[in-house]
Amino acid sequence: MRITRRQILGGAAGSLAVSGCKRSSRDAQGRVRVPLWYSLGGRNREVLLEIVRRFHASQDEVRVEPVYQGDYFESLAKLRTAIAAKAAPALSHVVAEVLPYLARAGTLESLDGFEGMRELPLVRPLAQAGAFRGGDARPLYGIPLNRSTPLMYCNGELFAKAKLAPPSTWAELVETARVLTKKGERWGYEVPISWWFWVAMVGQAGGRVFDEEGRPTLGAEAGVRALRFWQDLVHREQVMRPPPGRDYDAWNVVNQDFLAGRAAFVWTSTAYIRYLEDNAKFPVVAAPLPRDVRASVPTGGTFFVIVAHAPDDEKAGAARFLRFFCETDQAYLLSTRTGYLPVTTPAVERMHAEGFFAKHPNDAVAQVQLASVDPWPWEPLLFRIERDVVDPRLEEAVLLDRDPAVVLRDARAAAERPG
Repeated sequence: MRITRRQILGGAAGSLAVSGCKRSSRDAQGRVRVPLWYSLGGRNREVLLEIVRRFHASQDEVRVEPVYQGDYFESLAKLRTAIAAKAAPALSHVVAEVLPYLARAGTLESLDGFEGMRELPLVRPLAQAGAFRGGDARPLYGIPLNRSTPLMYCNGELFAKAKLAPPSTWAELVETARVLTKKGERWGYEVPISWWFWVAMVGQAGGRVFDEEGRPTLGAEAGVRALRFWQDLVHREQVMRPPPGRDYDAWNVVNQDFLAGRAAFVWTSTAYIRYLEDNAKFPVVAAPLPRDVRASVPTGGTFFVIVAHAPDDEKAGAARFLRFFCETDQAYLLSTRTGYLPVTTPAVERMHAEGFFAKHPNDAVAQVQLASVDPWPWEPLLFRIERDVVDPRLEEAVLLDRDPAVVLRDARAAAERPG
C-alpha cells in the first residue's frame, strides 16, 4: 500500500498506538540511552549495527538502541506520529526531501549547539550545505547517513558484443537502446518511473522543479520534455519497459530485470553498486547519467536528525554518536561495504590512497558524477509535491501516454493549492 504524504506528515496514524509515557533516559548502569529509529535492511543494516557496536566499544557512557521501523516512508509516518505524541526517539534518519518541512515545523533540534558539528569534514554535495540551495545558510539540522545519486549500469557483456560505449547523451541513449532491444526477450533500457529520475532529467533538460523564488514550476518546458522522453521510449521507440509498479516494487523489478539479462542498461541508485556487482553473471559497467543540454543528478538517501523534544542528555548522546559516525573509519566502512557514497572527505582520501577506487571503478564513476549534483531547493513543500503531486501522476502519464504538458499543468495547479 502506498503511504501518502498526508499519512507521513499528518501525525494521524492511530494504529501505531504510540505511547506518550515518559521513558527513562538511563539504563541500569547509569548510561544514557539513545533510541535510534532506522530504515536500512540487509548489508546496510549490518554495517549500521557494526558502527553502533564500535561506538559502544569506544566508550561506556552512551548506549545507542537501534530499532528497525520499516522502509523510509513507513518509518517517517511513525516518526511524525511519535513526534506529535512527544514519544519520538532522540535520533532517527529521514529522506532528504523532508528535511525542510520538519525543520520549519520546529520538530528538529539544531545541531549548531553541539560541539564540533559544524566542523565535520563532510563531502559538500552530500551534506546539507551542498545538497540544498542555501543549505549552509540555515541552522544545521541533518548529518548525512546513506547518500546516493542516480547512476547508469550497463551489461558489459552485451555492450562489448555490440561494440558499444555507454550512452552519454539522450540521443545516444535512444540509439543504444534500439540496438540492444530484442523484442520479447530484452529491453534496451529500463528505469523506475519515479520522481527522483524525472528530476534528474528535468535538470538534464535545463530546468529545475522550483524556481529561485521557491515557486513549483516543475521544470516548465524541461519537465514536459523529460516526461515526453520516457513516453517516446515506451510507446514509439518500444525500447523501454512500461512502468512495472511504484516505489520500491519498481526499483526491485528494474534490478532483477538487469541481473536476469532482461534489460541491457538501467538507471538506478549508486546504493546498488555492490548488490549488482555481487549478483550479476556479467561485468557491470557504471557510467554517469546521459545529458541533454547539461549533466545533472539529484542526491538521494537520508540524513540523521535529532528530535527537538527529546531529553537533553539523549540529544547530547545522539550528537556524540554522530561525531563518531563521521570519523574516517566509520565513513570508510559504510561506503566500501555498501556502495553508498562516502560522506566525509577524509574517507574519500583514504579510498583513493588505499587504491579502493582503482579496484572498484564503478565507485569512482559515482564520485566523479558528484560534480553534476543539482541541489534541492530548501522548500517545506518539496516532499508534499514529490509524494502527493508528481509521483502519482508519472506512472499513469507514461503508461497511458497522456499529454505531458496537460499532466504537468494539472500537477502545478495541485502543487500551488494549500495542503
